[in-house]
Amino acid sequence: MATMTTPAVTTTVDLSVQSVRDLNSALHKAREGSWHVTRPDGAHNLAVGLDAPLDVRIDGHAGYYCAGMNQHATVTVHGNTGVGTAENMMSGTVRVRGNASQSAGATAHGGLLVVEGDAAARCGISMKGVDIVVGGSVGHMSAFMGQAGRLLVCGDAGDALGDSLYEARIYVRGRVKSLGADCVEKEMRGEHLEDVRELLTAAAFTDIDPSEFRRYGSARALYHFDVDNSSAY
Repeated sequence: MATMTTPAVTTTVDLSVQSVRDLNSALHKAREGSWHVTRPDGAHNLAVGLDAPLDVRIDGHAGYYCAGMNQHATVTVHGNTGVGTAENMMSGTVRVRGNASQSAGATAHGGLLVVEGDAAARCGISMKGVDIVVGGSVGHMSAFMGQAGRLLVCGDAGDALGDSLYEARIYVRGRVKSLGADCVEKEMRGEHLEDVRELLTAAAFTDIDPSEFRRYGSARALYHFDVDNSSAY
C-alpha cells in the first residue's frame, strides 16, 4: 500500500502589503516551515533574529542587516544585500545570490554565509567562528580583527586583508592588493586543502580547484604589546 505524504506548505509574505515587523513577528513565532518573501524592495532588517530551522526565500534585494543574529534557519536572498548581512550569526546558512555590501558576516560566531557575487569592505570583520565563502572578490580590510572561523575568497582581496588578525583562517584564489598589520602568507598543507575543499563543497562551488588558493593567517607578533612593534599597532 502506497504511503501518502502531505506536501510542504509555503507561507508567502508580500512586503508591498505587509510590514517588515509583521514578517519578523510571524517568523519568530514559527518553529518550522518554508517562507517566501516577495517585493522586499531593499527593506532593512529582513528575517532577523530567527532561532528555528526555517527555510526563508527572499525574492529581490534586501537592505541593512538581513538575516542578522540567525540561528538554525536557512535564508536565501535572490538579489543583493546591504550592510551587515548575517551580522552576529550563530548557526544556520545565509546565502546571497548577488552581491553583499560592507561588513557581511560581522562578529558572526558560527554557521555558513555564502555570497555568490562580490562582498564589499570589511567582510568578516571581527568574525568569531563563522565560515564565509565569497564567489567573487572582497573589499578592503576584510577579516579585520578576525578571531576565529574561515574566510574563503574565490576572487581578489582589497587592501589590508586580515589586519590585526587573531586565529581566523583566510584563503584567497586571486590577487591580494595588500596585507594588513600582522597578517602573512602561510604554507598550504594538506589539512588546509581539505579546509578549502570542504568550504567549496558547502557553498556548491565544486568546479573550483582547491590547489588554486593561498592561505593567510596571523604572524602572532601583536598578541601582546611590545614597544618594538609600536609602529604596527
